[in-house]
Amino acid sequence: MLLLVGDHVTNTIQLSVRKLVEHVYLAGSIDNRFRSQSSLLDGTRIHQTIQKTYKDGDQKEVYLRSEIPFEEFTFLIDGRCDGLLFQDHVVTIDEIKSFSRPLEELNLEGVLVHWAQAKMYAYMYMLDHELQEITVQLTYVHVDTLEKKQLKTICHFSELEAFVFHVIEKYAPYARLMHVHRLKRNASIKDLPFPFETYRAGQRKLAGAVYKSILDEKNLFVKAPTGIGKTISTLFPAVKAIGEGHLTRIFYLTAKTITRSTAEEAFARMTSHGLCMKTVTITAKDKVCFKEETKCQKDYCEFADGYYDRINGAILDILSKEDRLTREVIGDYARKHSICPFEFSLDLSYAADGVICDYNYIFDPRVSLKRLVEEQKKTTVLLVDEAHNLVDRGRDMFSASLNKEMFLQLKKDYKGIDKEIYESANKINTIFISMKKDMDRENEMVLEVLNETFVSHLIDFVKKAEEMLIKNALPNLLEAYFKVNQFIKIADFVDEHYVIYAEKNKNDLLVKLFCMDPSKLLAQMGKGYRTKVFFSATLSPLPYYQEILGGNEGDYVLSIPSPFSKEQVDIFIKPLSTRYRDREQTKEKIIRVLLALVKQRPGNYLFFFPSYDYLLTVYEGFKAEDQETQTIIQASGMSEAEREHFLETFKPKSEKGVLGFAVLGGIFSEGIDLIGDRLNGVVIVGVGLPKIGFEKNLIKDHFNKKNKSGYDYAYIYPGMNKVLQAGGRLIRSENDHGTIVLIDDRFLHNHYQSLLPEEWNEFTIL
Repeated sequence: MLLLVGDHVTNTIQLSVRKLVEHVYLAGSIDNRFRSQSSLLDGTRIHQTIQKTYKDGDQKEVYLRSEIPFEEFTFLIDGRCDGLLFQDHVVTIDEIKSFSRPLEELNLEGVLVHWAQAKMYAYMYMLDHELQEITVQLTYVHVDTLEKKQLKTICHFSELEAFVFHVIEKYAPYARLMHVHRLKRNASIKDLPFPFETYRAGQRKLAGAVYKSILDEKNLFVKAPTGIGKTISTLFPAVKAIGEGHLTRIFYLTAKTITRSTAEEAFARMTSHGLCMKTVTITAKDKVCFKEETKCQKDYCEFADGYYDRINGAILDILSKEDRLTREVIGDYARKHSICPFEFSLDLSYAADGVICDYNYIFDPRVSLKRLVEEQKKTTVLLVDEAHNLVDRGRDMFSASLNKEMFLQLKKDYKGIDKEIYESANKINTIFISMKKDMDRENEMVLEVLNETFVSHLIDFVKKAEEMLIKNALPNLLEAYFKVNQFIKIADFVDEHYVIYAEKNKNDLLVKLFCMDPSKLLAQMGKGYRTKVFFSATLSPLPYYQEILGGNEGDYVLSIPSPFSKEQVDIFIKPLSTRYRDREQTKEKIIRVLLALVKQRPGNYLFFFPSYDYLLTVYEGFKAEDQETQTIIQASGMSEAEREHFLETFKPKSEKGVLGFAVLGGIFSEGIDLIGDRLNGVVIVGVGLPKIGFEKNLIKDHFNKKNKSGYDYAYIYPGMNKVLQAGGRLIRSENDHGTIVLIDDRFLHNHYQSLLPEEWNEFTIL
């Protein structure tokens, strides 16, 4: 990274030894065949094993740091060498590497990038201690047998100095490109105006709060109404903070593709007003993969084969020509250079000023961007859009489950083929059977702790599966292996925020580690970042979201009233029961309300229902009465093209109007913009409460025990959030007008009304 001092970019380039040598010497292919998960721990284990053999006076994990001038730059390079050995007045730099294949397969000369790393450390040590000669040693250790193979060479200072300057010379084009860019970027930010003629009411306040939070290194929780322009109001002050040297990177985190587009549009608008910034959008691997099957193996995919041989050229090419690195732009350059578009986007994210991506790249312990070091986090802001979605997403990220059927199938598959896999799967299946018997006639059962024998059998299964997978195996073994590994990892997180339960489903049995309260782990995964801004139109009630999203007492909190007038929307409440037991009885009355509304106030409407079955029931009754009005239904599992077609159906000033039937809490109830006459009204059937279920009741009981309102936490707050999101689709600008109809008698109860926006308080009862 290039250092920032005040609002100036200095010519000092700070980077680690490893990053420098990998940029220059890393070569070969992406090959995501099976690799032992335990191998991730092998490096640490093997380092410690070798370091224990060092003699008195030898040193381990020695921190080295050097300033090396090169042309117009000063390179500040640091890192920790594995070993510094002293014997018979000879100094040796020891670099330890684990090796999973037989050591005979190791190149007699070692791996170039490993030598480069060791030689960099050697030069840095010689520079500090004015040595003219040093021994450089690579110690390769087999992960299973601990068999050791050492390669040594004696290096002279002049030789290493020439080598180091050669490495830096190779890195310099990238450094120079980024240096020039950052000078240009900061100059463009200095004069960047707010990219609209005026601030909407509340926008300046929100932008100011974001900026102050960044300056003060505080987290911020914001409830700001739909249509205010939250995306630009959070991005603009963050961009300004980059120009002033407070930040080096912005992460704009979203839950859905459609909100990612909004962030891209905001950056594009600022670009049209003079901003020069590199922004990258990370899209899921299966969506951008060029191949029919997402299989990252060099002998299957030409874009994986030789990826590291071509990536530096591709990065220099795209960064020298493009600023907005969208999915399409990345795809074009990936094809041009024959590289994997997904891995390309990840590599670009470490060079970009702004990254637009899903929550999981930061908060999910399985897929987060691991190469973001602590120093980089300290100058990074996280802007968490539609933050209410992070509650359930967090629960999913930190939960894990296993089911009996998977192990029963493995037993069948490996009977007579591999005795160890068969027996391992059989032991686990037997414990599932025992648990199932203990449940008697109950469908669910809470487990006080995980059965120790069960856990030991799972660990044993992982070892046996690894041995088989290294050779070859049926696909279902790989799937089981990853699920068990994930389960074991999540088991380490289990504490008072979790419940362990078993659930019967016909002949199958599921055991789940369920994270009821994700607050602790969300805070842990977000630790180290300078500022986190959580914002949504429906972050209500704010104290609940501040607690459940891992906030603390020192956080800043902001609630912004709607900038739109009450005259822009007519609110109606129809007090009918939409409870499951009453739906058949009130269905005809709801149909009458919809028919009357369309007749009296023609236009484009979205009708939201709490379930797809309920939607279909009312839709069929409605169509039996009105076959002329154009209707469109949200289908389950819609593709991106189908979603776009659904939205494009809503044309402005439509003569007869379009009625869209959609699911409350689904893809069309948040994050979409149907401005002006594209949408004239919204009808919301029900208060959105989740279906009563075992997990929801566990959440309810958990928070009740903490003297919180468990029913609110499990049911009412999530339900009303869906209502507010759906209603927020209507008024998106100062010129929008329309109608909202709330159908449910509970909307007249004080507790539910207290959760409605202030501008909905003036309503008419139908």
